[in-house]
Amino acid sequence: MEPIGGEVRRSLGAAGVPDAGLLAEVVAAWPQAVGPAIARAAWPTRIGRDGTLHVACISAAWAFELGRLEADLRERLAAAVGAEPPTALRFAPGPVPEAGPPEEPPAGGPTPTAEDLRLAAEIAAGVEDDRLRELVRRAAAASLAARPSGRRF
Repeated sequence: MEPIGGEVRRSLGAAGVPDAGLLAEVVAAWPQAVGPAIARAAWPTRIGRDGTLHVACISAAWAFELGRLEADLRERLAAAVGAEPPTALRFAPGPVPEAGPPEEPPAGGPTPTAEDLRLAAEIAAGVEDDRLRELVRRAAAASLAARPSGRRF
């Protein structure tokens, strides 16, 4: 038996359907090509017939800012993909896959005390979104641990 993948790709290409293999390569290369911050906020969704890579962003603000970086991002993506890169990038608000758990802060900073952790949890308690509450709690704990004086915020 022979694999039919090549024949399917050729047939779809002849019908004007963009190469799904290229999209798979772009998706695999995306996080490293654009960096972790952009990869958490924007994700490639499809390649149009004209070769344009459509990218969903978590907000219109991200879409606007990434649109201004389009040439640089396209260049970095082309270097990472190696194959025929997308001809253009278009950014729009849309669903982005959930990122993994937030990265732990780099080691070497001050370690929060038990009191810092308690205060941080108290500060973050009013935040409804679980993920955001955890980020606020961690930020508050780090800030409290690093504070140069006994002042509270």
